[in-house]
Amino acid sequence: MKKILCTLIVFISLLGLTSYTKVVTIFMIGDSTMADKNINNGNTERGWGMVLQGCFDDHLLVDNHAVNGRSSKSFIDEDRWQKVLDKIKPGDYVFIQFGHNDEKLSPDRHTVPGSTFDDNLRKFVTETRSKGGIPVLFNSVVRRNFYLENSKEIDDEALRNTTYSDEKINSDTLIDTHGAYLFSPLNVAKELNVTFIDANKITHDIEQSMGIIGSRKLHMWYKPGENPAIPNGRHDNTHYNIYGAHIVANALADAIAKKIPDLKKHVWHFDYVVSKYGRGNYMSLQSAVDAVPNGMRTKILILDGTWKRPTIDKSKNIKFCMYRGAIVQNN
Repeated sequence: MKKILCTLIVFISLLGLTSYTKVVTIFMIGDSTMADKNINNGNTERGWGMVLQGCFDDHLLVDNHAVNGRSSKSFIDEDRWQKVLDKIKPGDYVFIQFGHNDEKLSPDRHTVPGSTFDDNLRKFVTETRSKGGIPVLFNSVVRRNFYLENSKEIDDEALRNTTYSDEKINSDTLIDTHGAYLFSPLNVAKELNVTFIDANKITHDIEQSMGIIGSRKLHMWYKPGENPAIPNGRHDNTHYNIYGAHIVANALADAIAKKIPDLKKHVWHFDYVVSKYGRGNYMSLQSAVDAVPNGMRTKILILDGTWKRPTIDKSKNIKFCMYRGAIVQNN
C-alpha cells in the first residue's frame, strides 16, 4: 500500500501524520539529458531525471547528481562521483547514464567505447556495489536527428544558444548519432551482471512514433516569440522541455519496473504533477486544477511546497495526492 495519502477535495499536511519505513535513495549520475535545470526566468528546459520523483511513491527518494556537459571521465575527474559514492547506503540504487559528452573530442571529456568509456562504467558499478548499492546502467537517450549527413560531433551545450531555424531533413526515420557509445553500457551490464535499460531504443520509439514534426514537441524547439523565456526561439534536438521530460521519465520508469521487480510496486503515473521547483509539469496548484477537464476523475500529485487552497469548480472531480512535506493550507 502506498504511503502517499490521497484526499478528495480535503487538504491536510502529511508532516507528522505518517510513519515511514526505510526510504531507498535513487542516485542519478549523467549528463544534461538527465540533469536538474535552473528554472529562473521561466526556463522550460528539463532533464528526465529532474521530474523522475513524480513517477515513484515516497518509499523512493530521487537524488539527482547529473550535470550539464559531463562525460563519465569529467564526472570522475571533478570528484562528482566521489561525492555520490560517499552518500550511498546499502540497498540504494545508482542510475548511470553517460555517452552524449563522452563522444566529444575535448580531452577533458573524451572516452573511447570498448576501452576508457567501459572502464569508467565498470568503476561506477564496482564501487557502487562496494557500498552495498545497486547499479543500473542506461545508454544515451536518442538525439532527434532526421538528417543523414549530420555533424560527427554535436555540441549539446551550444544548442542552448542556437536560434530557431528551418530544419535540415532528408530522412523520414531517425538517424543515430551515438554509434558504439550505445553498446558500452550494454556490454558492461552483461559482463558484470547489471540491470541494463535501453533508453536509446525507448526514446527512439517515442520520437519516431510522433514523427518528424510531432517529435519537436518533446524538445527545446521554439519559434521566435513562442516562449517568453527564449524570445529569439531555439532549435535544440537534444534537450527536453517540460512535456518531453515527463514523457521520457514515465517511459523509463515503466522500463525500470519491468527490469527491477523490487521497484515495480513503487512506480506510478500522474498527468498532473505540481512542484514549485520545476519537478512537475505545473508550477502552481491552481494552474493544475484549472487544466483538469470538467467531469473527469483526476488525481493531482503535489510534490513539494506550501500552497493556498485553490478555487475548484464544482464540476471537477479531483483527488489530491501529497508527497512527504507538501502542505495545502485551508483558507
